[in-house]
Amino acid sequence: MNGSGRDERDEHGARGAQGDFEERMRELLAEDAYTIRPSEAPYPAIRRRGVLERRRRVAAAGAVVAVLAALPVGAYALGDGRGGSDTAAPRPSASAPHSPASTGSPAASPSPAGPARPATPGQLLDGISFAQATQGLEQCLAYDADMNRALPKNSPARSRSLGRASEYRIILAMRSTGDTNAPGDGIHVVAVREQPQQTRLICTIRNGQPGLNTSVGGTAGDPAHPVYADINSGKLYQQSFLDKGNWKLPFRWGIVGTVQPSVARVTVSYGDSSAEAVLDHGWFVAYGTLNQQVTKAPHIKGYDASGKLVYDSDRDKQYEKTLP
Repeated sequence: MNGSGRDERDEHGARGAQGDFEERMRELLAEDAYTIRPSEAPYPAIRRRGVLERRRRVAAAGAVVAVLAALPVGAYALGDGRGGSDTAAPRPSASAPHSPASTGSPAASPSPAGPARPATPGQLLDGISFAQATQGLEQCLAYDADMNRALPKNSPARSRSLGRASEYRIILAMRSTGDTNAPGDGIHVVAVREQPQQTRLICTIRNGQPGLNTSVGGTAGDPAHPVYADINSGKLYQQSFLDKGNWKLPFRWGIVGTVQPSVARVTVSYGDSSAEAVLDHGWFVAYGTLNQQVTKAPHIKGYDASGKLVYDSDRDKQYEKTLP
């Protein structure tokens, strides 16, 4: 055999060995590729961790909200804008009472005093307390203020402010009887003031809602009328003309008006009842209980200190002597 045959065999052997080597390398590379290939991401575990983290943050935020909700309104205020922090800084609520141990600023001054009391406790009738009467007066004054604010400033219906409760004296409080025109029982509170102008209010609270009747000026009498019944006192001593002849009985009635300094005593008779009026800082106040239907208005008499009759409503041409 010649050398070419040897070379051919060597070549074939080399090629075979090379092929075996390449095949083995491919197998090893395949195995290594499988070995080092990263495993699939653990998605369920990651998702669970994310859910837990979100829940933790929500719980923390909820705790913060709960703390803020528990604080009084106005307990937090932004920085003062003078270069300081603009984060929330706690401060005492204006409505929160100061601790006895507090050394901060003094407590706010108390609210203005309420109305003056009537001359006698007997002017608060039917179990109505002074606190209840005061609340009724304040409710009516607030109602009047709200009505004024709702009107245009140039409206002719807009009236002068009736002021604060502290400017008034309560002279009568009694139950009110509902009728066809104004259903529902309630209470009447009568209050007066002298300055800046003599004013009389009949405040009626019925079913929790206020109603107001006002006399401003012209409420004082004169020498010819030393006893002067308030022109709107009918709201206190009569029921609606729609119920004429069919009043609800027994009926609590009242009447108020002004008296001149010369008057020392006032009496009032009304149907089957009569009353000795209370004189209260220039006003007379009378009240009673009616047990029968009437057609005549209260009959009023006034006397001076000597007992002399100085006024009789039967002789007063301006006084309405019969009911509508």
